[in-house]
Amino acid sequence: MADHNEVDSVTGTATTGHAWDGIKELNTPLPRWWVITFYITIVWAIGYWIVYPAWPTISSNTAGLFGYSSRADVAVELANLEKIRGAKMAALATASLADIEKDPAMLALARAKGKTVFGDNCAACHGTGAAGAKGFPNLNDDDWLWGGSLEQIQQTLLYGVRSGHPKTREGQMLAFGKDGVLKPAEIVTVANYVRELAGLPTRPGYDAKAGAKVFAENCAACHGDNAKGNPEVGAPNLTDKIWLYGSDEATLIETITNGRAGVMPAWEGRLDPTTIKAMAVYVHSLGGGK
Repeated sequence: MADHNEVDSVTGTATTGHAWDGIKELNTPLPRWWVITFYITIVWAIGYWIVYPAWPTISSNTAGLFGYSSRADVAVELANLEKIRGAKMAALATASLADIEKDPAMLALARAKGKTVFGDNCAACHGTGAAGAKGFPNLNDDDWLWGGSLEQIQQTLLYGVRSGHPKTREGQMLAFGKDGVLKPAEIVTVANYVRELAGLPTRPGYDAKAGAKVFAENCAACHGDNAKGNPEVGAPNLTDKIWLYGSDEATLIETITNGRAGVMPAWEGRLDPTTIKAMAVYVHSLGGGK
């Protein structure tokens, strides 16, 4: 500990009395302008606490003398935007899907609104570019489990798939192995048969005849005799090399054994009809709509 009355010989500044490893701390006060600025910021902060919402209460927060709210500003801006769009949105609400497709201005409005809503509600599963992921369909291609027309897309958006909605689309891939319908060897055989239908390589010694028989007796009812699928029950086309969960043998065996029952939420009641219509138009315009 150094003498706090000591004056540094180099700078002529008194020390604080603190020293470490031979280094003495000088008692150099902060510049007056810095101290003044510091106190001004404190006063400024107190002013903010008073005039703007700041302090939490049990159920809300203090409103502040100005009663300002950034959320209220956003609400006002959105209301003003709706006034500007009012007539156009009213026309969009009453127009049919076919009429929207024919009107360039209305089509552009529907796509713009649909894109925003898609990003807020659908991108979490289908991706921002709608390219999908394992278990979530790619909306850019022309492969549609439940149909890719404007009306079919709108119906899927409204009621969902296995969503619990009274009008939801039903139908699922059965668990042929789990339920004891097929034996493990039969599952391996039909998995390879399906791969062969899609032009994919099969395992050595695979019995194509046996695979065709298992498929005809258990799978053709939904996927069709030609395995081209059936949108009425959400059965995919097994010949187009577009796979929702994967096309490797292990994944196909898992699918056939345990089944699949993905859920698409119903947006009716969560989004207004005009918004759902706009989203249907946007999804249809991504490139895969029929």
